[in-house]
Amino acid sequence: MPKFVTQKMHAYIDYPVAIGLLVMPFILGLGTSNPLAFWLSVVTGVAAFALTLLTDHETGVIRVLSYKLHLTVDFLVGVTFIIAPFVLGFSGLDAAYYWVLGATVLVVVGFHKPEDGAFTA
Repeated sequence: MPKFVTQKMHAYIDYPVAIGLLVMPFILGLGTSNPLAFWLSVVTGVAAFALTLLTDHETGVIRVLSYKLHLTVDFLVGVTFIIAPFVLGFSGLDAAYYWVLGATVLVVVGFHKPEDGAFTA
């Protein structure tokens, strides 16, 4: 599998992704099948923003967490997003939102260049 996502690329998309996780539940009206579909994204967005601030990479502000830990957390979020609709009973747009985001996160983590400290799944 080609590895082309660099640490720098990842660092610059982290903040927009975190903001998207915070805003999209409002825009899309998530939570119709289960209120947790709304709140899981919002809480994950807050956590993603904090994780990015604390990661030792180009856009980290307080660089106390390793990039490898950051990628491991991203991987776990991707897996959680794939599983959540099944476990929490999300359906329709709520389920699709998490399946698409979960798959996207796993693809991004999977395409990281190993020399960038990438988590290898």
